[in-house]
Amino acid sequence: MRIGILGNGQLARMLALAGRPLGLDFAFYSPNPDGCANVLGEHVCGGFHDIECLGRFVDSVDIVTFENENISQFTLDAIPAERISPPAVSILTAQDRLTEKQYLEKLGIAVPEYCVIGCEQELLDALHDNREPLIVKTRYQGYDGRGQARIHTVEDVQTAWLELGNNDLIAEAMVKFNREVSVIAVRSHGGEVRFYPVTENHHHHGILIASVVRRNDPLQAKAEDYTRRLMEDLDYVGVLGLEFFDYNGELLANEFAPRVHNSGHWSIDGAVCSQFENHLRAICDLPLGDTSALAPCAMCNIIGEYPALPDILKLSGAHYHHYQKQPRPGRKTGHITVCAHDDEAVSKMVSRIMKMFGQG
Repeated sequence: MRIGILGNGQLARMLALAGRPLGLDFAFYSPNPDGCANVLGEHVCGGFHDIECLGRFVDSVDIVTFENENISQFTLDAIPAERISPPAVSILTAQDRLTEKQYLEKLGIAVPEYCVIGCEQELLDALHDNREPLIVKTRYQGYDGRGQARIHTVEDVQTAWLELGNNDLIAEAMVKFNREVSVIAVRSHGGEVRFYPVTENHHHHGILIASVVRRNDPLQAKAEDYTRRLMEDLDYVGVLGLEFFDYNGELLANEFAPRVHNSGHWSIDGAVCSQFENHLRAICDLPLGDTSALAPCAMCNIIGEYPALPDILKLSGAHYHHYQKQPRPGRKTGHITVCAHDDEAVSKMVSRIMKMFGQG
C-alpha cells in the first residue's frame, strides 16, 4: 500500500519510519524541496493550491494523510473524502481556535473562558472585565508559542495589538493550572478506540520541551471520556492528541491536534505500538496495536542546535532521534526518549537532559 502524506517534516518522517517495516511505501507532497522526510519516499514538490499537481499526487497513492492541520479548505476540497484520513472536518475544526473551542463546548468539554477580539478597544475591555491577566492568540496558524501574547497591563494591550492586530484574535483567561497534560488516542474505521497513558507536559518559551508518561494518572478516565466524545462525533480515523489544563483536578481542554502529536513521541521506544504505527494501522484499516507503556518513560525535545551524540548515548535508557534538519533557534530538530525502572529515575534523567540544554 502506498501512503501519501501532505507535508515532509519530522512527523511525516517518523510515520514513514514506522511504516517501512509493515511493507508500506510513502510519497510526500510539499513545496519544501529539503524536507527531512524526503529520503524515505518519493517527494512531489508542489504548492497546495496547485490543483493539477495535487490531483496527480492523490491519484498515485492509496490513501492521503497529513502531518499538520494548516491545510486550506481549497486544498481539502480537491481530495475526495474517501481518500483522506483523518476526515477533512477534523482539520477545519482544529485550525481555527474559535471554531475549535465552540466545538469542544458543544460536546460538553470545558475550555478556559474566552472572547472574540475585533479591535484594540475590545482587547482593552476584556482586560478590564476579566480583572485577571489574559493570553491573546491568533485564531489561525499559531504553534510553539507563536501568535500569542500575554496581557497584564494597558501597555501590554497596545504592544500585543501592534504585533497581532492584523489577524483574527481571541483572548483567553489565563488559567492558574496545576499542570498541563495530554492524551493520545487512536480510532479505527470500525470505531475501536485505544488510549495511550496521559503525559504531563512541560514548556519553555511556549515550546514543548518534555512529556513525562503518567501511568495510572487520576485524570486518565476523564481525559479518555472527553477524547472519545471528540473522536466519535468527528467519525475520526487515525491518531489524535488532546491537550488539557489540570485545574484543581478538573480538565479544561486547550486544543486538539488531528494527527500524531509531539507529546506522544515517547511511544516510539516506550510503548508496545507507537503512535506512528497505530496511525498507519488505523488509516489502512489494519488491527490496532497495543498502546500500553512498556516501562516508566518520557520524551525530551531537542530545540535548535544538536547535542553531542556521545553525551546522550552515555545515558542509560536514552534513545536519540535525529531529524536531519538544519538547526535554528526555536526549531525542533530531534528528540530523546528515556526509559527507566521507575518514575523517579525517569524524572532525574529528564532534569539532567534539560540542564544539558539550558532549560532546567
